[in-house]
Amino acid sequence: MAWNEPGGNRNDNDPWGTGGGRRGNDQGPPDLDEALKRGLDKLNRMLGGKGGNSGGGRSGGSAGGFGAILAIAAILVAGYVVYQSFYTVDEQERAVVLRFGEYNRTESPGLRFKVPLIDTVNKVRVTSIRTAESSGQMLTQDENLVTVDLQVQYRVGDAEAYVLNVRDSNQALAFATDSALRHEVGSSSLDDVLTEGRAELAVRVEQRLQSFLREYGTGLEVVRVNVESTQPPAPVQDSFREVQRAREDEQRLKEEAETYRNKIVPEARGQAQRLIEEANAYKEQVIERARGETARFNQLLAVYESAPGVTRERMYIQALEQVLGNSSKIFVDTESSGNMMYLPLDRLTQGALPSSGSRSSGGSGGQQVDIQNLTDQVLQELRTRQDTNIRRSR
Repeated sequence: MAWNEPGGNRNDNDPWGTGGGRRGNDQGPPDLDEALKRGLDKLNRMLGGKGGNSGGGRSGGSAGGFGAILAIAAILVAGYVVYQSFYTVDEQERAVVLRFGEYNRTESPGLRFKVPLIDTVNKVRVTSIRTAESSGQMLTQDENLVTVDLQVQYRVGDAEAYVLNVRDSNQALAFATDSALRHEVGSSSLDDVLTEGRAELAVRVEQRLQSFLREYGTGLEVVRVNVESTQPPAPVQDSFREVQRAREDEQRLKEEAETYRNKIVPEARGQAQRLIEEANAYKEQVIERARGETARFNQLLAVYESAPGVTRERMYIQALEQVLGNSSKIFVDTESSGNMMYLPLDRLTQGALPSSGSRSSGGSGGQQVDIQNLTDQVLQELRTRQDTNIRRSR
């Protein structure tokens, strides 16, 4: 039989080794107390104790096994406590320590200590830049719809406020961003949002968003706000693109006109300055000439008062020289014969003087030859005319 009758001996096929095996014919569960005792005996023997079948031996083995288990448990608990008492804070982090759920301190990077089961440590990255995006369709000041895509770059500036003040800082940031964006877009016109006012819109949204986060006490600090795109509603996008191209053409023409102005105006100012300088120089020249003539007249007056006849004749000769010097005719006054002799020295000069090429090649020697030739021609003409006059007088 597989199982013994009640009161019989232990069945060798009993897998539990409990001595009684299963009880009676009802095939009940094994004797758990006996199995536990056997397990303790084995543990005691493994730890160096003595096991036996007698009652006293079993009791001593059980006591030794419990003591060893308690010692091992104590060592494990002590090691766990020591392990949980120290922690490390990274260079990019700050640790907010709560004691019994209340703020206690903020730890800087390094190896730190905490009281197990009493202190709670919340590590927060404060140097990493995080990104949040927002997009929505909203009304402008002139009651036009516009779609704005926004990107916010932020970081944790106050670890204590980030952990304790707001339950969900990311959600608070999303709400604050949406509020700031709609407020600024609602205060701007559609043209400003779509064109050159977009950069200014990002600056205003950044300032207002930082103000909201500071009022909420989120501990977040806005690094930068970028307006990714601003678009009108889809049905009118083509018209807005045409307007945008027209404005770009306008801006291009303005820049070309500005370039032309920057080129022409300095040239005109330079010419005007040159004319002013020339006029000032002419003014100074006339003034100095007048002063020189005045000084010369005063000197001449003193000389005239001392010798009026000589001075008057000298002035007459100088006046004639000045007047006749611009004429091509030359007059010679001969008081002896009473006749006026005309010499065509201009034609004589033109015939005597060589070409410019020969003059330039001859140098000073060529000029002396020209003067000598001219003199010979003048003397020859004078002799010819004198002989003619003598023959006429006979």
